[in-house]
Amino acid sequence: MSFTSRDLPVPAVALAIGAHPDDVEFGCGATLAKWSASGCEVHHLVCTDGSKGTWDADADIAALVERRRHEQRAASLALGARGDVVFLDAVDGELEADRTRQAEVAAWIRRLRPGVVLGHDPWQRYRLHPDHRAAGFLTTDGVVAARDPHFFPEQGLAPHRPDWVLLFEADAPDHVEDVTGFAGRKLAALEAHASQHESTMGITAGEAGEQRARFRRRVLDRLAEVGRSAGVEAAESFARIACDR
Repeated sequence: MSFTSRDLPVPAVALAIGAHPDDVEFGCGATLAKWSASGCEVHHLVCTDGSKGTWDADADIAALVERRRHEQRAASLALGARGDVVFLDAVDGELEADRTRQAEVAAWIRRLRPGVVLGHDPWQRYRLHPDHRAAGFLTTDGVVAARDPHFFPEQGLAPHRPDWVLLFEADAPDHVEDVTGFAGRKLAALEAHASQHESTMGITAGEAGEQRARFRRRVLDRLAEVGRSAGVEAAESFARIACDR
């Protein structure tokens, strides 16, 4: 990996947009923890209800949705975030980057007025999950709509132009955030998503100790791998887009 920029000035406000509960923590959790520790007001926007986030065919879906909402709030707190946790509640697996959802995202950007918006890279090659693609386009399209007064004037909200968009899961990242010292908060936030331990993290009840250790090692190894490319102990990488483009 080759990076052309490193460590944005800590924004006063940041908004992280994920397709599902836990996506933000995987993609940029340590960066958000670092910024929170420096006084940034960090907000989460989760596009779907997470209702397909189980392998149990007999699961109580309404209970799962409510549980995942609680887990996302707990994960936000584990990162040290003090902002809102917003749920758009699209059905998991059925998110579309249509005009209605674009308006919702733009409205939240206008209300929260972040300096940096973070989200999935919708242009990642061979991305399988449709919600991740859609959430990525809602991030970029929502930023464009939020900054222009002629998009959705019926909202009655002042336009807002963030300074930067940072896209995680990028094939060709060009920006890195040094997150040395914040890996523990990222792990704590991920593990707050207890309903996902088996399906997303490979942690089952019978072998929780060993499997949890393997999961933690994967996360730490990835942070260290990106960090080595940037000459630091731990890092997260992004594609960086200036919002005046």
